[in-house]
Amino acid sequence: MKTFKWIYWISTGFMLLIFAFSATMYFINYDEVSGFFVHLGFPVWMIYPLAILKYLGIVAILTKKSELLKEWAYAGFFFDALAATVAHGMAGDGWIQASIVVMIAVVISRVMDSKLATASS
Repeated sequence: MKTFKWIYWISTGFMLLIFAFSATMYFINYDEVSGFFVHLGFPVWMIYPLAILKYLGIVAILTKKSELLKEWAYAGFFFDALAATVAHGMAGDGWIQASIVVMIAVVISRVMDSKLATASS
């Protein structure tokens, strides 16, 4: 049980820090981020809504107020990392490994969250 908690908090902390960092960059460094979005083939109008959704996902996972919102947040983070993996792979810019690591962190966090919920009930 203690091991699950450690694994959960390490993977969740890493995942949430990455998404918080990226969402913050979307707001404070819009010009550079919009260049990345164009390079990866994404429309720039997605930048601000995506940043807001990342912050809301972080809140949903940390507060655990709603199981449904938490699940949607995990799904959103997974698909965001999956889209980044595919986009970086197609662009050939060398960031594919980083996005795969984030995707793995999302999966580990979600699995450990489920194990902890099952163990506590």
